[in-house]
Amino acid sequence: MKRVETSVYGLVRLSRFPLPLFGIIFGGLLLASGVHVGLIMLVSHLTDNEIILVHAVLLYWCLVSLSMTLLTRYLMRNTYEKPVQALAAATRKVAEGDFSVYVPPIHTADKLDYLDVMILDFNKMVAELGSIETLKTDFFSNVSHEIKTPLAVIQNTAQLLKSEDLPAQQRAEYVDTIDKYAHRLNDLIGNILKLNKLERQTIQPKPEAYDLSAQLAECALLFESRWEEKEIDFEAELEDSVQIEADASLLELVWNNLLSNAVKFTEPGGTVTLRQTSTQETVEVAVSDTGCGMDEETLRHIFDKFYQGDTSHATEGNGLGLALVLRILRMTGGSVSVSSALGEGSTFTVQLPRSPKQEIPQKKGAQDHA
Repeated sequence: MKRVETSVYGLVRLSRFPLPLFGIIFGGLLLASGVHVGLIMLVSHLTDNEIILVHAVLLYWCLVSLSMTLLTRYLMRNTYEKPVQALAAATRKVAEGDFSVYVPPIHTADKLDYLDVMILDFNKMVAELGSIETLKTDFFSNVSHEIKTPLAVIQNTAQLLKSEDLPAQQRAEYVDTIDKYAHRLNDLIGNILKLNKLERQTIQPKPEAYDLSAQLAECALLFESRWEEKEIDFEAELEDSVQIEADASLLELVWNNLLSNAVKFTEPGGTVTLRQTSTQETVEVAVSDTGCGMDEETLRHIFDKFYQGDTSHATEGNGLGLALVLRILRMTGGSVSVSSALGEGSTFTVQLPRSPKQEIPQKKGAQDHA
């Protein structure tokens, strides 16, 4: 029996009809031929009537033909029809939106054939579709919630502004509230559009040579007023100059998101550190804070869309920043890792190639947070 090696399932049989089966059929036909000769000799010995002899032989081969037909039908039904019909019924359910379908393989793992592999691949495909459907449902649910919250605040505040006897100071506060939540809604929609374009690859990286150290310094200065307001110590350890080839506008989003999170989660009097080192082939950028840190559950979901582990800062973001970071770095051939512990702060470490690389393919079974 010929087998083929697969990377996932090991040795897989290429035929559903094993050689011993052909041997049984061949031996059965030889036996039938021998019985045929014996039948002729027996009937000839009992009678000289040729009509009886002919009818006896015809009746015998009718029985042999019927047996072979029933055997062939049995083999075809159990070998092909039943598994294919089960697969077809499962496919129909999936087409109707049922992603809980599971088709059991016909053989055990050590005796798989190509039809078993097709069934296993189908089950895997359905599981992936179910996961995507769940993610889509969660995405729309989260988007609806994130949009509904600022809209509700804007609507309620606008109603309060209709009052004619409002003091000027309170009216100004209400206007500031509307402006704040309108900006938050605008940022949310902007991030959703950016993430959608990145995932649909309608935005393609445009690598160009530029000074990463200078870009990091410029991004850090954008948050100067915020860290001064919270009395946070900001430490930067950057090389004088490091040239890389990458899309500067996309990487700017990465640094702004990481620095924004670091400042946001660091309590007054804490420290935010920006470090950058390089080798001949790679550049490493680390953003550390002395904030609240994260537990293992939060770390597992930190790059999920709309996930916010620390709900006390939920009003300051929408949970899309790190999803954008992960997607951009994958597109540019880079990577991001995070280390954290509760009460000890967090460190996000980005590694980038100094020259452009293709997007890193995601391994099967690996969690895609983007």
